[in-house]
Amino acid sequence: MSTFPLPQEVIPHRDPFLFLTEVTALEAGVSATGFWQLTGHEDFFAGHFPGLPTLPGVLQCESIAQLGAYALLSNPDFAGKLALFGGIDKVRFRRQVLPGDRLELAVTLDRVSARAGRGSGTATVNGEKACQCDLLFVFAPVATGEDSA
Repeated sequence: MSTFPLPQEVIPHRDPFLFLTEVTALEAGVSATGFWQLTGHEDFFAGHFPGLPTLPGVLQCESIAQLGAYALLSNPDFAGKLALFGGIDKVRFRRQVLPGDRLELAVTLDRVSARAGRGSGTATVNGEKACQCDLLFVFAPVATGEDSA
């Protein structure tokens, strides 16, 4: 069991859109490692693809981004912020990810400012690279209940 806070204690994502099970290493604002344990019962497997369930590539990118958000928001300088996608570059998918796989995640952040930043990450299964991408993000204030009426 990790000594780091649970993902939902740091990032705003919740089921059914929380794709980070646990953080295993963290240098706040700089880098992190973690994983997403796929159970095989996730709803998207039923339709992607019937008879050959495969984790959608965009969700692999999202899981890397959620780990990046965890690393960013663990830095007190970014408390009260929301890290939003600004773009994804140099995305490559290298292998299929299947129900029950453990998607090991790693992200490194660079060029982070008060308004935006960049990072890069990978996702692997059993030591084989499944996905790699460069992330662009921007910060936005977290909406309060009063703002979302």
